[in-house]
Amino acid sequence: MDNKHKNILAISIIMPVYNGVEFMKKSLPPLMAMQERGEVFEVIVVDDSSTDDTARFAEDQGARVLPSGGRLGPGAARNVAAEEAQGDILWFIDADVIVHDDAASLMLEGFNSDNVVAVFGSYDDKPPAENFLSQYKNLVHHFYHQKASENASTFWSGCGGIRKTAFLAEGGFDIEMFKHPSVEDIELGYRLISSGGRIRLLTNLQCTHLKEWRFVNLVHTEVFRRAIPWARLMLSREGLMNDLNVGKAERFKAGVAGLFFLSVLFSLAGVMILPILVLVTLLALLVNKDIVGLFYQRKGLLFSIGGFLFHQFYYLYSSAAFVWALIEHHIAKANPA
Repeated sequence: MDNKHKNILAISIIMPVYNGVEFMKKSLPPLMAMQERGEVFEVIVVDDSSTDDTARFAEDQGARVLPSGGRLGPGAARNVAAEEAQGDILWFIDADVIVHDDAASLMLEGFNSDNVVAVFGSYDDKPPAENFLSQYKNLVHHFYHQKASENASTFWSGCGGIRKTAFLAEGGFDIEMFKHPSVEDIELGYRLISSGGRIRLLTNLQCTHLKEWRFVNLVHTEVFRRAIPWARLMLSREGLMNDLNVGKAERFKAGVAGLFFLSVLFSLAGVMILPILVLVTLLALLVNKDIVGLFYQRKGLLFSIGGFLFHQFYYLYSSAAFVWALIEHHIAKANPA
């Protein structure tokens, strides 16, 4: 490292990519500009055996390109780069994420205490994909991260940094437990905290998410890559945490959502009178007023109505996923191997 990096923590940006050249045309240049300004020490792109021009584009931009050594997935690709990185901080950034210009300085400020081992931020509230589900999903992510505790209960690798020493001491992302992209970052966060480290969520450390969500891939990802694995993880450890979208208030809202859907079904079947449905709907709106307010502020009345209704559906399938994991957990306890 040169002299200007000796007295401060040096940042190695790590971006795992598989066939992501179109995303990288937007996400990589700001990172290279940070390197040019001396805000980060290096930018590493891990090419996970792409079949497009990912590696060539990254090299042309001036990034350090590493082959993953096979189609390994983002967790394993990050592990490969972590071993080679020269910085003190490993800043993981997804290829479909554009970090804001002040992100590097905020990342460094986040590590202003020796017991802080990891720092992460959130998506902003201006996702460029205009279809309803992309707007909904990204605004929901922004909402939960913006209202969460600064002393985080877990970690997020979409835009998050970890001290290299802590990362290597924990053995990196667990690619045996998670064969596919899932909650490997959450699980790593649990281990970092269990080892005595502190993780900070900085609400002003923001980035723009480029991903375009569609119904099938959204629900599949939410249920099989997030909800069920996260529920299994919590049940296998200290139990449910009270943070982000699994806190006590969220569990109550999930119960209200179940009541809302039952009320709709009973009303359609003629079993329940309309005033009861109205009351339950008003209750659901009341407990979700903050996120519905965000929908309204950013996208207007029609979107806020649609966002409210889909959010009730989200609670429904997330609750079903948790119940599935809970049944699995009790069956496993009753029938130990």
